[in-house]
This record gives sequence, C-alpha cells and structure tokens, in this order.
Amino acid sequence: MPTFPTLNPPVRVLMGPGPSDTHPRVLQALAKGTVGHLDPYYLEIMNGLQEMLRMLFRTKNQMTMAISGTGSAGMEATVVNLIEPGDSMIVCVNGVFGGRMLDVAQRAGATVTKVERPWGEVFTPADLKAALASAKPKVVGIVMAETSTGAYQPIEEISKVVHEAGALLLVDAVTALGGVPVEVDGWNIDAIYSGTQKCLSCPPGLSPTSFSPRAMDVIMNRKTKVQSWYLDVSMLANYWGQNRVYHHTGPINMTWGLYEALCLIHEEGLENCFARHLRNHRALKGGLAAIGIKYSAQEGHQLPMLNAVTVPEGVDDAAVRSALLTRFGIEIGAGLGAYNGKVWRIGLMGFGSRPANVLLFLSALEQLLAEQKYRFTSGASVAAANESYGKGA
Repeated sequence: MPTFPTLNPPVRVLMGPGPSDTHPRVLQALAKGTVGHLDPYYLEIMNGLQEMLRMLFRTKNQMTMAISGTGSAGMEATVVNLIEPGDSMIVCVNGVFGGRMLDVAQRAGATVTKVERPWGEVFTPADLKAALASAKPKVVGIVMAETSTGAYQPIEEISKVVHEAGALLLVDAVTALGGVPVEVDGWNIDAIYSGTQKCLSCPPGLSPTSFSPRAMDVIMNRKTKVQSWYLDVSMLANYWGQNRVYHHTGPINMTWGLYEALCLIHEEGLENCFARHLRNHRALKGGLAAIGIKYSAQEGHQLPMLNAVTVPEGVDDAAVRSALLTRFGIEIGAGLGAYNGKVWRIGLMGFGSRPANVLLFLSALEQLLAEQKYRFTSGASVAAANESYGKGA
C-alpha cells in the first residue's frame, strides 16, 4: 500500500496576478458544515449572496449569480449564451485575456472581428467606430482590467458607442471587481463576469456574473440551443431565479466562502475598499520609482490591484521571482506572451492589498536586486513608500 505525504502547503504571501491571499474569515467559512444544495438554509444564503453581488456590481439585474467554475467559466458562459453560430462579434484585444475571449467566441461559432491595441494600452471609442460600422456586431467584448498587462480600460465611453451601434456590451471584470468601481447599470453593461480569487480574496472556484434584462431577452429568444448544457443561462435562471429548480449540485462550501468574502467588502464599504487599493498602489509605485523601476502600462491607465512593471536592464527576471518565493515566501507573477521575461506582475488584491505586503516586498526586492549588482540607493524604495503613506495618499 503506497503512502502519501500529509497535506501541508507552504505559507505564502500571494502578490501575483491571482489567486490572492485568502482572508482568515473566508477560510473559516469554507470549513463550516456542508448542507444540501436545495436545503432551505442554502437557498437563503443564495438570496443574500445575490443581493451582495448586485450591490458590488452596482446593478438591479435579476439574473446576477455565481457561476460554478472559475472566471474562465464566466467568460464562456457570457459568450456562448449571447452568441449563436454566425453572429457577428467584435473582441477588443490588448493582452492575453482579450485574446482568450476571442478564442471562446470563435469556438462558439461567431464571426469575429478583432480590434487591437498594443499591449499595455487601452481602447478609445475612435478605435471601435470603423469596426462597428462594418461588422455590425451583435456583441462587443472587452476586458476592463487586463491582468496580463496591468492596463485599466475605461468602460463608460466605450459603452456609449457600442450601444449607439445597436450591440450588446460584454465586459471581463475578473481582476476589476472589488478593487475599482464597476458600474453595471450606470455604464449600461449587458453581460459581465468576474472571479473569486482576485480582489474578493476567496479561493478560485466561482464566477460572479450578471446579465441585463436586454441580454436575458436575447438569451431566452435564441433560435438554437446554447452550446454548453452546463452553462446554459436559460436553465440556470430557474436555479438562481425564484423557482430554485435543480440544475446541478452547487459548490456549497465555496458559496460559504464567497458569501463571507462579500460580507467583508460591504463591512469595509465599497469606497473605502477602492481607496485602500489605490493607496497601496501609490505607495508601491512610489517605492519602485525610487529605485528606477517603471510601469509597463499606459500612464493614467494603470490598475491599482495589478502592477505590471518592467524588469530592469541586466536583472535576471526568473532568478528574482524564484528567490522571492524560496527565501521570502512571496509570489509575484511573470510576464505572459509578449511580456515574457520583460515584466513582473505584482498583485495588491483584496486582503493582500495592505501596507505590510508593500513594505515586505520592497525590502525583499532591494536585497535581491543588490545581489545582482543593480545600482540604486539602498532603502530608497521603503522610504518612498512610507512617505506616500505619511501623506495619506
């Protein structure tokens, strides 16, 4: 009989692109007793979960729910429910996850028009006008917080030109939700999805998702069946709607975790939560600038929760990340795609967005950079970050 080691995961400070550190209260919630997926208590918690998600998404959409699966399941659910074979769709691509949405749309049978911007940059309405006129899309998909580049996409003006063209707007808010304002009703977003493992500080496994009445009308009047049985919102609506008709066995304990994570955000207050993410981002940015490290995303459009920075000339990207993990227990992310070997992705998400993490990371980074003979003033990054905090920035 083979033996296997006891489960004993190492303690990490998760400062990569996700997952983020899980709040202790969320860990405790995950360990609570399991009930049936149609138990009256579970249905009551589903009601509260949906209401808290509506408050976070800032929407009154009835069909607001947590898809059983990671953020990628939310991406697939929104696309395959809105798209029928042959439908025209525009996908905005300025990083890995815009490219992933494009792939999902093609697999769903859409006739896809790709609109591109260089990595690290964002889209303006002018970038879309020609494509909107020629493609006459049913749906336009865009990533609000591009995790691969740290670029922060304004949505409101894009939404206006999309709806003027008669299309539905689909938004990826996987990294955005809980870290910056997301105004589903205010910005007239038709379909939106996120994930639990970023700024919600809950383990991966659920995808908060919301569909507008207009989007639901499209879904309920399709000519063809949805490509995915599991993600068919016309059936999920019976489970997440008032009837609570069985569709699949929901992940009970993950629901406890997300419920507690949402309680934490609303206890803090949305504006306070967004201000905290911005304050820690500014401290980190000031600290990195003091030792000559620059951001790779477009100035004025840099995410506070996902800091993509350029690896200094002559510094071994992989060696620094490896030493951060093995010697300090800190995880940061490597660059993806075009940014491979060129960019570090430093997460300050949810529970992980706190001064202790900023100062720990900067101190550890300085030590490792000094070992690689990178020239800077010792202690400058920590001093700059503390100065930023002192100003209340």
